[in-house]
Amino acid sequence: MRIRAQVAMVMNLDKCIGCHTCSVTCKQTWTNREGTEYVWFNNVETKPGIGYPKFYEDQDRWKGGWKLDGKGRLTLRSGGRLARLGKIFANPDLPSIDDYYEPATFDKDILVNAPAGLADTPVKQPYSTLTGEPMKIEWGANWEDSLGGDTFEQDPNMRNMTEKVKFEFETTFMFHLPRICEHCLNPACVSACPSGAMYKREEDGIVLVDQDRCRGWRMCVSACPYKKVYVNHATGKAEKCTFCFPRLEAGQPTICSETCVGRLRYLGILWYDEDAVLAAASVPTPELLDAQRGVFLDPRDPAVQRAARDAGHPEEWIEAAQASPVWKLISEYRIALPLHPEYRTLPMVWYVPPLSPVLDAVGAAGRDDTDADDVFHTIQDLRIPVEYLASLFTAGDTEAAGGVLMKLAAMRSYMRARTLDGTVARDLLDGIGMTGDQVEAMYRLLAIAKYDERYVIPAAHTGQAAALEASMDSCSLDCEGGPGMGGATRVPVTISRRPPS
Repeated sequence: MRIRAQVAMVMNLDKCIGCHTCSVTCKQTWTNREGTEYVWFNNVETKPGIGYPKFYEDQDRWKGGWKLDGKGRLTLRSGGRLARLGKIFANPDLPSIDDYYEPATFDKDILVNAPAGLADTPVKQPYSTLTGEPMKIEWGANWEDSLGGDTFEQDPNMRNMTEKVKFEFETTFMFHLPRICEHCLNPACVSACPSGAMYKREEDGIVLVDQDRCRGWRMCVSACPYKKVYVNHATGKAEKCTFCFPRLEAGQPTICSETCVGRLRYLGILWYDEDAVLAAASVPTPELLDAQRGVFLDPRDPAVQRAARDAGHPEEWIEAAQASPVWKLISEYRIALPLHPEYRTLPMVWYVPPLSPVLDAVGAAGRDDTDADDVFHTIQDLRIPVEYLASLFTAGDTEAAGGVLMKLAAMRSYMRARTLDGTVARDLLDGIGMTGDQVEAMYRLLAIAKYDERYVIPAAHTGQAAALEASMDSCSLDCEGGPGMGGATRVPVTISRRPPS
């Protein structure tokens, strides 16, 4: 067992109000420079919708992530070494600027210098920041906000659901989905990088780009199934979300978490077994969710704590992992789910799926004669279809998605009954396999947790981090290909290096 620490995030989608504050603060912090006008490390999408960039979830089109070949081996969808080498100068699997959007600015001088007494009010003309030419704004990173883009029926997750979902006023559904880089355990972008510029940090698992090594081949953009790697058109270098690592190293949360109006984000440390990652990413699709959870190690297990100490991890990290809200939501309460586990990258940004509107489910769960089966059938009839949530978060497993929604409905019902008349629906608690104390603890974490409970990040110690790196191989590859282009079966999870100082 090779124990590793990973900084992970969980977002509670029931609390996202779509205000885009996280996007704006991230933009002002990281991508307010020339060449990054179209780049949003954090964006908030309205689902259903085709997303940003357009149709990023359609891997038949973009060839992102991993797949199993005919022999059950894990391979990149973008192809092996020779396939990537053949398109290194002309990559057809790249989104164009139209798939993102052409960034615009406005000629404010028209307003400032307009002479007084004009019969018509002067209007600012949008200009492209790329070409400087006048343009018409026809798309944007949040063009679909609140179903405004009229593209919801084209959502790739809506396939085979046209009979169940009718987009009429009384039945239309939507929810907001904030997205950042997933900082995966099995990152396809790292494996696809020809120059070795993409790497996963030893001490916290954050995936970064070495700007000195990057040659702008753009293979990382194609390989990332979430399309969260961008190219700075001014420098020709790849850029991506850094998980605000300078803030994390100081024990502070990411800027998107710090400024989140809905307080929906949770940050914490997870221990995982690096030796188990390849096997977890190679299981059949229905088993992917349980396989990824199986990679995580219980931070309260004395054997895990000893292994972490033996590997040189700081004591502060061991203590932080035991208090991690991310561990509780993912593995203890099992209500957080990964975004598109079928991409086989083992993402480390998870989501508590939305339950709203929930009045009927809570009302049914609160009746004395209600059992778990009744509530599950009520969950199946919620406005947001379970099948849609399963397509996003459980690789199509409606039972797993419905089980999470059932736990959330049971929590609301339990707290409502306890607060109003002190009664407890015992059959319902038995049906979800949780005790009253567990449900109350889950409620506290989701609803009223304080700042220090939502963000449990230990400050990194430079000396300890340097000692940890020195004790581990800088690039141990248990696969063919080496640190260059890599072979078709190259597994990036064993690549955990930082650029030379």
